[in-house]
Amino acid sequence: MSKSKFKADNKFKRVLLKLSGESLMGKQDFGIETDMLVHYAKQIKSIVAEGVETAIVIGGGNIYRGLNAVASGIERVTGDYMGMLATCINGMALQAALEKEGVYTRLVSALEMDKIAEPYIRRRATRHLEKGRVVIFCAGTGSPYFTTDSAAALRANEIDADVILKGTRVDGVYSADPEKDPNAVKFDEISFAKVISKGLSVMDMTAFTLCQENNLPIIIFDINNPENLMKIIKGKKVGTFVN
Repeated sequence: MSKSKFKADNKFKRVLLKLSGESLMGKQDFGIETDMLVHYAKQIKSIVAEGVETAIVIGGGNIYRGLNAVASGIERVTGDYMGMLATCINGMALQAALEKEGVYTRLVSALEMDKIAEPYIRRRATRHLEKGRVVIFCAGTGSPYFTTDSAAALRANEIDADVILKGTRVDGVYSADPEKDPNAVKFDEISFAKVISKGLSVMDMTAFTLCQENNLPIIIFDINNPENLMKIIKGKKVGTFVN
């Protein structure tokens, strides 16, 4: 797919899409479901065709979660590095799915693994985006004790993204867990300050603070609805807008 011209009616020029590893499981208990890879690849392809410069950070929870390390006796740092490697597996899978759709990609790793991914160099990553390539950031920040939410916030700020699009299985931020509390109220828009004062879960605090300090908005939305990503790009109200 050659670089597409940016459409005038698009609200965002450069975005960072944050996907959880669990989102790739589909209906499985672990691993990667092919249908989910195709689902995401087609959505991403559609916004790339609009000329939107797209970067992605993906988690690794479908393969390995640091919390599992507690029961196994694996120390925190080792467990975090194992989680980083899991994100690389997911990144490779998403890259393959996107390229099958005809989308040019670059897999960029915070850990050196030159046989499968480029090292992270900010200027190079930005240049890939300018050329219309989808950049998939894997291996988190490259350091233990940081989540992939933190990696998403860090990379989004470094590449001067207009917004972080956090795809989840719920359609926004609620006053309580909507899966447990039927009286939970959804917020269409909310400030960083109110998220903190209400103790709402949007991202981990390190990632959230990084976005707040740099005035980088976050949109939390239901990624399983195939129309939502394009609606956001077109400026329609979807999910919860945090700014």
